[in-house]
Amino acid sequence: MHESGEDYIETIYLLKKKKGTVRSIDVANELGFSRPSVSRAVGILKDNGLVTVADDGELVLTEEGLKTAKSVYEKHKNLTTFLMMTTGVDETIAENDACRIEHIISPETFKGIKKFIKEHKEQK
Repeated sequence: MHESGEDYIETIYLLKKKKGTVRSIDVANELGFSRPSVSRAVGILKDNGLVTVADDGELVLTEEGLKTAKSVYEKHKNLTTFLMMTTGVDETIAENDACRIEHIISPETFKGIKKFIKEHKEQK
């Protein structure tokens, strides 16, 4: 999946957790994209079996979409924590950098980062 698709899936997931229901306009507002851009992306996600659109316009992640969203979000959270722990940057900078890194990091490197966080959090 491309970076933008992962961003959309993660955004739908986080908005669902925060608001309960999610529509395309919510995603557009959150990401600062136009409604046509979001509609196109939602169509692609739908074609890939990651999201469904209910009759009332609600976006619903499929089982595969939810799995993908949770994976991307886990990377985001862990990378943010890792960057803050190791570089001393503030949360905003760490969040922005984590958002870019989460799309390209190898599974092996991510596994090592999770291990590092676990080991160093236990030492405190």
